[in-house]
Amino acid sequence: MNRRLDFHAWRRRRLLTATAGIAGAMWLRSAPAAQADLAAAIAAFAAGAPVRAGRVVLDIAPLVENGNVVPIKVEVQSPMSEADHVKAIAVFNERNPQRDVAVFHLGPRAGRATVATRIRLANSQQLVAVAQMNDGSCWTHTVDVIVTLAACVEP
Repeated sequence: MNRRLDFHAWRRRRLLTATAGIAGAMWLRSAPAAQADLAAAIAAFAAGAPVRAGRVVLDIAPLVENGNVVPIKVEVQSPMSEADHVKAIAVFNERNPQRDVAVFHLGPRAGRATVATRIRLANSQQLVAVAQMNDGSCWTHTVDVIVTLAACVEP
């Protein structure tokens, strides 16, 4: 009986040690690696097109108290006509488990190039909104957000 308890205690310690090691490795992940992942996700969305600043406004509070529910709004300056319209708007993040937060597909019949939603943020990080136009050009806006109570993390 005592031997069985020792075995279970040993397994529990091994599991806790492994979990702590994985959590520590994720926590120590360097900022340059996160930036590289973010840049790669944006480049994949842009499909090789250069991404320029302008025409996009990402509206989010610079200080977020609770990362579980964070309202965001993205507006793109576009007449939304057949000749000039937004095809897609994507929102990317630097430190959440998945880099792409949301992708919205639009067309000239949308009327306005404005989208709004609520997202979760793991911790303080950089958010990037990218708009892909019908001519293939891509425009962006970046915002740094400070999160006081993190979401997207397991206890």
